[in-house]
Amino acid sequence: MVAEQLRRRGIRDERVLGAMSVVPRHEYIPSEHWEEAYEDHAIPIGQGQTISQPYMVAAMTEALELKGTERVLEVGSGSGYQAAVLALLAAHVYTIESDPELFRLAQERLTRLGLVSSITLLLGDGSLGYPPAAPYDAILVAAAAPQVPHCYLEQLLEGGRLVIPVGSRETQELRKIRKCEGKAVSQVLGHCRFVPLTGSQGWKS
Repeated sequence: MVAEQLRRRGIRDERVLGAMSVVPRHEYIPSEHWEEAYEDHAIPIGQGQTISQPYMVAAMTEALELKGTERVLEVGSGSGYQAAVLALLAAHVYTIESDPELFRLAQERLTRLGLVSSITLLLGDGSLGYPPAAPYDAILVAAAAPQVPHCYLEQLLEGGRLVIPVGSRETQELRKIRKCEGKAVSQVLGHCRFVPLTGSQGWKS
């Protein structure tokens, strides 16, 4: 997976490649999909949600520019896979999930795999971020927003990075936004397709 889907397609951050080489993706998907666990596509995890394709996980993670000392917020915990990758690259990860069943399964999984000391899993409206633990060095949003919720910029440290899919329900731009002097400096990393970000600052359920 790392050699063929990530390195060959341009992922260069060795820390990201290393983290994705040791996090067992099959542990984060239903057992009936284990045979395709390391293929480069999204996989259903229940509740109408998916685990992102490995390349997209790597590209979004690389864009956060993590060095190992950061506090990171992930919006959309899903199966817990992205949080597990981030936990190997940052000091602490806060990850928030709106679906109670996915939250329960992710909590059981991350506990069983011994990751709860470096990950705080939360149940709530991720479109609002998580103000109690702000500010963050980086925020990764694993769901598509109709526009960038301003609360994310407010919860970033100066110089912090936000990676988020923005667009319609069908197709989005993957944007990397850096907070510079309190303002958002944005660049488009490519096109993507994510499940919608629901909540008060996202799409209506």
